Amino acid sequence: MKEINITARFLEFESLTDLPTDIQSLMNEAVEVRKKAYAPYSNFRVGTALLLDNGKIILGSNQENAAFPSGLCAERVAIYHAGSVYPEAKIIKMAISAASDTNTTDAPIPPCGACRQSIAEYEFKQNAPIEIYFMGEIGTIYKSESLKNLLPLAFDKKFL
Repeated sequence: MKEINITARFLEFESLTDLPTDIQSLMNEAVEVRKKAYAPYSNFRVGTALLLDNGKIILGSNQENAAFPSGLCAERVAIYHAGSVYPEAKIIKMAISAASDTNTTDAPIPPCGACRQSIAEYEFKQNAPIEIYFMGEIGTIYKSESLKNLLPLAFDKKFL
């Protein structure tokens, strides 16, 4: 038997004002689109802003449905929209903001497992990392240089 250690590295920013200016703008876009989320069941709103290599910014917010599996997370809304409208563009950076209608989210909220797998698909497809910044409603922001920090043993097409 052999032990395998996998580590993840994140940068932590104390507040929005500590982020680089371009990331502040991207995160502000995520915050604004978060407010437009359709979340009547969970009362948990998420907004995502993507920066593409063509300079375009793509936004997404979570969209719920009474048939729960039919809803879609903000990250996947944005990623799939980018893939549909700009199929050749690379996703360079992603900003995610999450907030609850019932309590304050003051810790960074990472993407769910399904979103991690979807982000992985695009990172593998473009053969380039996606910088991911994520936060709650207030407080610190985490930065991951790549999805590989969030999903170190990712499943991709090489296994098929």
